[in-house]
Amino acid sequence: MREVKSLVEQLEANKRYLITSALPYANGPLHLGHICGAYLPADIYVRHLRKQGKDVVWVCGSDEHGAAITLRAKKEGISPRDIIDKYHGIIASAFEQFGISFDIYHRTSSDLHHETAQSFFSVLHDSDGFVRKESEQYYDEEHEQFLADRYITGTCPKCSHPSAYGDQCENCGSSLSPFDLINPISTLSGNTPVKKSTEHWYLPMDQHEEWLSKWLNTGELDGKNQHDPNEWKKHVLGQCRSWVDAGLQPRAMTRDLDWGVKVPLENAEGKVLYVWLDAPIGYISATKQWAKDNGKNWEDYWKSEDTELIHFIGKDNIVFHCIIFPILLKAHGDFILPKNVPANEFLNLEGFKFSTSRNYAVWLHEYLEDFPEKIDELRYVLASILPESKDAEFTWRDYQARVNNELVAILGNFINRAVVLTHKYFNGLVPERNNEIHSETLFQEIEQSIDKSSACVEAFKFREALSEAMNIARIGNKFLADEEPWKVIKEDEAKAKDIIHISLQIAIKCADALTSFLPGTSKKIHGILNLENGQELLAGHALNKAEILFKKIEDEEMEAQIAKLKANKMEEEAEVSTKDNISFEDFSNMDIRVGEIVQAEKIEKADKLLKLSVDLGHEKRTIVSGIAAHYKVEDLAGKKVVVLANLAPKKLRGVESQGMILMAEDTEGNLAFVSPEKEMKTGSEVR
Repeated sequence: MREVKSLVEQLEANKRYLITSALPYANGPLHLGHICGAYLPADIYVRHLRKQGKDVVWVCGSDEHGAAITLRAKKEGISPRDIIDKYHGIIASAFEQFGISFDIYHRTSSDLHHETAQSFFSVLHDSDGFVRKESEQYYDEEHEQFLADRYITGTCPKCSHPSAYGDQCENCGSSLSPFDLINPISTLSGNTPVKKSTEHWYLPMDQHEEWLSKWLNTGELDGKNQHDPNEWKKHVLGQCRSWVDAGLQPRAMTRDLDWGVKVPLENAEGKVLYVWLDAPIGYISATKQWAKDNGKNWEDYWKSEDTELIHFIGKDNIVFHCIIFPILLKAHGDFILPKNVPANEFLNLEGFKFSTSRNYAVWLHEYLEDFPEKIDELRYVLASILPESKDAEFTWRDYQARVNNELVAILGNFINRAVVLTHKYFNGLVPERNNEIHSETLFQEIEQSIDKSSACVEAFKFREALSEAMNIARIGNKFLADEEPWKVIKEDEAKAKDIIHISLQIAIKCADALTSFLPGTSKKIHGILNLENGQELLAGHALNKAEILFKKIEDEEMEAQIAKLKANKMEEEAEVSTKDNISFEDFSNMDIRVGEIVQAEKIEKADKLLKLSVDLGHEKRTIVSGIAAHYKVEDLAGKKVVVLANLAPKKLRGVESQGMILMAEDTEGNLAFVSPEKEMKTGSEVR
């Protein structure tokens, strides 16, 4: 038995951990939704591993290529290099101030990254990992260029959001391709793009379905158990299985752009690597740079079975990290695949979605400017509401309540009382134990909370882990309230010494348990106790004076933040209400008519789409509409609607939609039919 245990301990001692967090786009600052998704959970996890002395490397960096960068550059009238330098600086500084403890924060614009990404592409190309083929892509005739995914917007086929991008709908989080969009528009000219042939290198994902499905569902890879699917979050596996079950399709790994990592082939002028090939390789190049700077071998962390690779991301990146990147890694031939991908759901803000494009957000750098001394307060609140298995919401009133009722009233109160009482009754010196109070049961309860907290961190249940760590302060407060040393001191000094000594020991346990969550607070508690981290608290030890750990948040502070959000919301609504002018001829070309819904039915495997039969007077049309969340099927027959009748037909979930029903949408996303004021015949023209 001893030999088995020794072997397990040796294997554990040799284990390495490579942790990655999604590379943020260097086209704008970070908001709290970003922090909750990929960075704060990873920081807690990494600090926990470091505390145990594990060999862990945490890499991240700015994603500085792709159409989002060039779009921002065009919008601001500066170069892509100016954009990435500006926002890389803002992002890196905010991370550092907030205590996000990367081992390296790199850049995909670096020479090392370009070399690494091109080498990776070349290995796959030379081993026939790609298929070169001609395909049609959208092209802007006015600007004479092909349009990358982010250069195209249109209506989302899944949720009917009018401003989805060609690769993703930021409203519902669905991954898309440009041809999925309804009414696609070029963001460069505002014109409808045309289809034009071009050549690209495709990753034949369909050829990888068999092993990928087995790996996702059983954890087995090449005859070895590589991970335990039961340890993965259900929504992560659910999304992946849905993609695989629907059948994987080849995906282009190159783009027609002038900004990015150049395709390293002679016949590839004007082409760069697709951002979702380029960006995840940024994890590898960052590790290379870290290893170079620290005298390490980067391959130990990417090519050894002794390493656990864990990706921290938001749910909008699940497909890329659980399907596309694993295919790329395995196709390369000698890289490990992720042990886990604990992706979080979305964080909402005061009843609405965070929106970078519409400036509806709490920006991290602005929070740090407004509250430079309240870093751990924000870490605590966000860790308490992490959207681990379902969407969560940040509100300023909840922030205020959690700080005042938990950090101030529980943790801060306990530490302050223990230290103040020590100064009041024993001149700030730790009193000796007289064993008049039996504390075994008390400390057993504390150790149980510590063990539960540790286990929860390792299971990526950070909200529960924080609650268990905070439970130690609750135990301490109850102990002081029950024992009442301010009364006992008058009659039994020896017992009072025991009470204070035990309270100070609990304070140390608090500081240690909260190190990964609230590093600044933990350091401050150790400073008050005049102890180095891990140092034993002995009788006669002199404490420093008590400090207030947390200040109460006043209503005025919160009202100012809420007012700022409301102002941004009003600006957004004003912007949304005005669009570019169109000519009368453009409007005249639209055939808009009054219709009547004759029949409605659900579309299989499409939660938000309904198939409608609409009478236009002279004919009946089949129209697919994303209104399932707003109307019941049985209530739709007989409804008068307004239809854009000369919209080009488009297949949605296998059903050809022959027009579009016009809807009104408010700022909260509620939809309603646009109907004539009085009874009108079906087929009546709207003009």
